Amino acid sequence: MLQDQQYLRIPGPTPIPPSVQRAMAQPMIGHRGNETSELLRSIKPRLQKVFGTKQDVMIVTGSGTSGLEAAVVNAVKPLDEVLVIVTGAFGARFVAICEAYGICVHTYDVEWGEAFDPQEIKKHLRNHPKVSAVFATYCETSTGVMNPIQELASAVDEVSDALIIVDGVSCVGGVETRMDDWGIDIMVTGSQKAFMLPAGLMFIAASERAWNVIHSNPNRGFYLDLSKYKGDLAKDTTPFTPALSILFGLDQALDMMEKEGLENVYGRHTLMKEMTRAAFRALDIPLLTNDEDASDTVTAVQPDDFDAEALRKVIQKEFKLSVAGGQGRLKGDIFRIGHMGYCSPADVLHTLSMIEIGLIKSGKEIELGKGVAAAQRIYLEKGEKN
Repeated sequence: MLQDQQYLRIPGPTPIPPSVQRAMAQPMIGHRGNETSELLRSIKPRLQKVFGTKQDVMIVTGSGTSGLEAAVVNAVKPLDEVLVIVTGAFGARFVAICEAYGICVHTYDVEWGEAFDPQEIKKHLRNHPKVSAVFATYCETSTGVMNPIQELASAVDEVSDALIIVDGVSCVGGVETRMDDWGIDIMVTGSQKAFMLPAGLMFIAASERAWNVIHSNPNRGFYLDLSKYKGDLAKDTTPFTPALSILFGLDQALDMMEKEGLENVYGRHTLMKEMTRAAFRALDIPLLTNDEDASDTVTAVQPDDFDAEALRKVIQKEFKLSVAGGQGRLKGDIFRIGHMGYCSPADVLHTLSMIEIGLIKSGKEIELGKGVAAAQRIYLEKGEKN
């Protein structure tokens, strides 16, 4: 293998486009100067389009998990009751964050690999009328599930005044997100997934209803106090030192998304999902999720006659190809392929070809090219439409 060559196909961090890398290599500027204010003015309206909101999208230097914690500490007070829908490891993370702040947590657990049923959530809320917020995960990265967030918002609204708080870290920017139209109160995402950037920035937006709750909460923390970010964003600045190099990259990444067109970005992600799933079905290798619940940004594969970890080691050694393993209760049982951000159908075909060789070297009997051919057919049938 070439010394510096590697292929990153994990569900984050994702590959960074060369133009974004060049943008991040710009000389540093003062974070309180006019240049930074101009940069933020350029970024603000385009972030709103990605979120599907007219509300401010706050930019925080931190990881996606800092966004989950910000949502908790700003929107919920200690001893409040909340409902957390757990469809995988990141739903469970919401539980851990809430419990760390002394919040009374009701959990609704769903079989890992399946999406939640909004009607069941509605029934659960009827039994817990004091719940002030419902926490859900849009794309559950650990299982490759895309949850029905729009339907959840409608169902909750029928029976409760609870805020709807969504972890969109591994999909916003790669799938349709219409925060205002759907009635989402808080949406969180991070820079290192569909936004094609390094880890280090978190983006979070809140509805007017959520802001009323946030402003009335006396315990919003310090660094993650969203009211500080909202106030400073109105003045085209940030309350604390921003990750300026990543902001340079964000400006370029948003420009790339705008030129491609958001609908085309979303269509590309759907196409890559369908290509990947078709390949493994053709190879007779089980997928963890059904087609209806499957994520557009990450596919979870659950082999039943070979070792997932052995395959990961082989393709890493042979090709420097990185795919993710399972998390939590799925550790060792699945592998996950990220197809989001700076990733194209050509990358998917390349990845599948390497995986087929890895399967044979791992002892799995397959017909070489069968999976790739299935993905090619999907591309030929649907590629022009996307």
